[in-house]
Order: sequence, then C-alpha cells, then structure tokens
Amino acid sequence: MHHTYHILLRLAFALVVTVVMTGCKQHIDIQGTSSIPELEGRTLYLRVYRDGDLQTIDSASVTHGKFAFSGPEQDTTCMVFLFLEEQSVMPFVLERETPLTMTLDENENKVEGSALNDTLFAFIHRKAVLDEQLEALPRRESRMILDGYDHEEILQQLRQEAVILNAREDELVTRFIKDNMDNILAPGIFMVVTSNVPPMLTPQIEELITLASPQFLSDAYVQEFMRIARENMEKINE
Repeated sequence: MHHTYHILLRLAFALVVTVVMTGCKQHIDIQGTSSIPELEGRTLYLRVYRDGDLQTIDSASVTHGKFAFSGPEQDTTCMVFLFLEEQSVMPFVLERETPLTMTLDENENKVEGSALNDTLFAFIHRKAVLDEQLEALPRRESRMILDGYDHEEILQQLRQEAVILNAREDELVTRFIKDNMDNILAPGIFMVVTSNVPPMLTPQIEELITLASPQFLSDAYVQEFMRIARENMEKINE
C-alpha cells in the first residue's frame, strides 16, 4: 500500500488544489516563456486561496511562446498556483517586489528568481525523479516477463523496490516540511499533501506537529486541518 504522503503529493500536482495562504498582495512581475506548441494562444491564470475559494489574481495569453503576468499589487509572500485554464500546472512562491521568470517546457516547468522558489523547485525535481522510478516499475514487469523470468519472483522484487521508493518519497516530503518550518513552504507543501483526503492524525503528521514552529502552527490551513483531524479521530475512537 502506498504511503499517504506519496499518494497525496502525486495527485496534488496534477489536480486543482486549495492554497490557504491569504492576503497575498504585492506587485506581480513574471516574464514567461513556453516551448510547448499546444499552449500557443491559450490562457494561463495565477490563483490564490481567498475568502474560502480559489480566486484569479492575474491572467496571461501565450503569444509566440511568450507571456507575462503584471497584475495588481499584493501585500505578502504567498504560495500561488499556475493554471492552464482549469488545469493546475504547478505551485510557486510570489514574493514582495521580486521579479520572476517562468519556463514551461515538455520536460520541466519551473519558476526562477528567488531563494524560496529555488528551494521549492529543487524539491519538486527530486520528487519527480522518484515518481518516474515508481512509474517505470510496471513497464519493467512486462519486460521481465517477456525475458522469461518467474512471475512471482518479478512481483516480489518489484514490490520490494516500490516499498523502498515510497519510503524515500515519504522521507523527502517529511524532511522538506521540517526544514522549512520558518517559511511559507512548509505550510504550503503540508496543504498539498493533505488536501485530498479527510484529515486524520497519522504518525507522520503527529510527528510534524510535535516539531512544528509557531509560524507553522499559526497557519490558517494547518489550524483548520488539525481541528478537523482531531474531530475525526474522536469519532473513530467512539
């Protein structure tokens, strides 16, 4: 069985997710390029969670492989999401008066121009490598069957490899949150990995809360998650 972090983080980067960093107001200065022909003429959106819902703060059309966001002034550093129309593409950090460059490519999407985004996208890249290795396991099974290996031995070997890769991904996510407790990345990624299932107090989450910084614990999403998680655990215990 996949671990909770592994399942949720894989889903969250492909699905519409909720960002609970409110009041994001600073000047937006993002210059973007796209090498994906299918994006030509389509509209990209920046969205943040505000007043209980995802709201668009700026939009841009891709023209000759270029686009730019220069929307209204924002007032705090916050996690935002890039959308291709209604499809969530990626998260990134919008910081006060910090020009950013955005690259959309067949192999990698990224945002550069600030230390927080460098940290975030290094994490996303490491996670993508593990995801690719996990996704390759079924293909390896097919090849090994064609090569004449015993099916039970194949399954045993691939299950062991999946367990190792899942454990590495769980550790990657947990370590990332622990290492970024004093900035916006920890509550942002915590939101991503917990936003698609009913809140529960798993051992990993209990460990994170025990080690959490005051800034992390004061985040609106973290507080709401913990409130509902405790209520759910009480119901289970009854």
